[in-house]
Amino acid sequence: MEERPFSDISYEQFLDEEKLMGSKCNQCGAVFTPPRPICIQCHSADMEWLEMKGKGKLAAFTCISIGPSFMIEEGYDRNNPYCVGVVELDEGTRVDARIEDVDASKPETIKVGMPLSVKFLHRGEGENLRTFLAFQPL
Repeated sequence: MEERPFSDISYEQFLDEEKLMGSKCNQCGAVFTPPRPICIQCHSADMEWLEMKGKGKLAAFTCISIGPSFMIEEGYDRNNPYCVGVVELDEGTRVDARIEDVDASKPETIKVGMPLSVKFLHRGEGENLRTFLAFQPL
């Protein structure tokens, strides 16, 4: 794999390639998503990229009815809320992302602990194309 700096820009480039990447400390084995250039466990800078399998379980979530303007432009509002959550990946790290393919208007149907898999959301066109991390129920 090509060498890229451990940065938000590199993380977003990997998302554009439909890869969920984290960093792993070669000293203590700690894993981080999004990636970190320095381990917060042992303070080592000896890090390497680690591609996540993209599987995990829902650790926490919230349903949002009044979101930022770009979510309103996608059609989300009081009558059509969306869900975001914290996903505990099989590798042991946690990441926050949108939770797709659930009924955010009925949060009681969304269960903490439910198994999820990664989904990459592509929005925009050309130079404005952005990829967002999301998860969906298995």
